[in-house]
Amino acid sequence: MTPTIEAEPVPLRADERGALRVGETRITLDVLINEYEDGADAESIVHDYPSLRLADVYAVIAYYLRHQDAVNNYLRTRQAEAAALRREIESCQPNNAELRAKLLARRDRQENGHASAGG
Repeated sequence: MTPTIEAEPVPLRADERGALRVGETRITLDVLINEYEDGADAESIVHDYPSLRLADVYAVIAYYLRHQDAVNNYLRTRQAEAAALRREIESCQPNNAELRAKLLARRDRQENGHASAGG
């Protein structure tokens, strides 16, 4: 008996922010491709991310291998967006060096106060 051959959709979906996620999981395409490019096979990826289905991982890897240029463009865009967001957040944050100095000075005052009270 010959098995039925039918096309199945790639198990990727865009979330509310436009990030591509694998199957019904929260695992992003970025994570899966990074793992794969770092040498992990599908079984290892599923072992490390048990919410993934093995068939979905194989399907996404196959999609990636057939559409590397498009996927790599998507990944570069995501990295650029993440870098821009990081810069924006950091620009709104206080100077961490000043905060660190204040916290260290406060700790020194507390420790010196306890040392003189106990001595």
